[in-house]
This record gives sequence, C-alpha cells and structure tokens, in this order.
Amino acid sequence: GLIVRIGQWVLQEACQQMACWRAAGHDLQRIAVNISARQFAEGKLQQHVVGALEENGLAAHHLELELTESILMENVSYTMEVLNHLKSMGVELAIDDFGTGYSSLSYLKQFPIDRLKVDRAFVKGLASDQEDQRIAQAIVAIAHSFNLSVVAEGVEHRDQEEFLRSLGCESVLGYRYGRPMHAAALTRLLVQQAVARPGCS
Repeated sequence: GLIVRIGQWVLQEACQQMACWRAAGHDLQRIAVNISARQFAEGKLQQHVVGALEENGLAAHHLELELTESILMENVSYTMEVLNHLKSMGVELAIDDFGTGYSSLSYLKQFPIDRLKVDRAFVKGLASDQEDQRIAQAIVAIAHSFNLSVVAEGVEHRDQEEFLRSLGCESVLGYRYGRPMHAAALTRLLVQQAVARPGCS
C-alpha cells in the first residue's frame, strides 16, 4: 500500500514544482504524473488531485495524468466516472505505454483521453524494423482519427525523430533531448534557453 502514499507525494511535488516554474516566467504547458493502478483503485485520486492543484495555485490544464491500459479496463464504469470528473476539471489525460496492454479501440471512444504515448518498445527499431514502422504509423493514425495527440517515448536518434515527425507525431521524448535530471538542473536549463532565445536579455 506504500505506492498510494508515494503517488500522493509525487503528485503534490509535481504540482508545486510546476507552479514554481510558471511563477518564474517559464511557459511550460503541462507536467505529467504517472498514476499507479493501486492509487487509482484506492478511490481518492480526485480528492488528491484537487488538493494538489488548490494548494499550489496551479490550473488544472497544466497537469497531465498518465494511466496504463490495464488501469482503464479494470473497472470500466468506475474508470469512466473518475476520468469524466477529472476531465471536467480541466486535467489532461494520457494513456501510457500504448500498444503493450489491452489496446482496445473501444476505450478510445469511451474515455475522455487527450493523448497516446507510444511505448519505447516500438520506437527502438524505427530506423530499420519495418514492423515497428508499421506499428508506429498505425498508432499515430488511430490516435489522430480519434482527435488525440501522440507522444513517442524512448527517442534516442535523429532518424527515429525524423520518421515520427513524418507521421505527424506531435511530441517526442527520450535521451536524444536529455536524461532525467533534478528540478534545479532543469531550472538552470530553462533559464539558459530563455537567455539564448532571440529577443530575450
């Protein structure tokens, strides 16, 4: 049961840090937080989200919750109720590791999802593996047909990025752009980027 308390702490810390970045003038659009199956099933997710947002003065649309396919399909009626409530607040919702779980198209129609995250397992071989290329192409096409945006995980090389961009993939992340870092290090990077941006002093 420890993951529930850890998840609540992570949610609080993420909202606090995002609020600090925006208050400092960094125009970050959203911060994503993974939600565990235990945390979702525990029944207090909405309460914790509301508390974290209000305590830190953060607008709901700056928070994105990442859910796995297994969480969505565990109890469909309960999931629908929770997600609809979160969506009505303005919270962004994403399906993490898409393609590795149930991958049922029915929930894309049912649930108020904003974006799909393509699992790194399908990104790794994009440069040479035609099957991975077809899978990535299919996922992007499916997402766009439901008016969802796509984030590709695990991008490490330029050819992977270029292929994903050619498909219309809106966002990519991975070691090509940066490795995990502490908030202080990311803050320094944001400051450096702001200074280097044309028109900034």
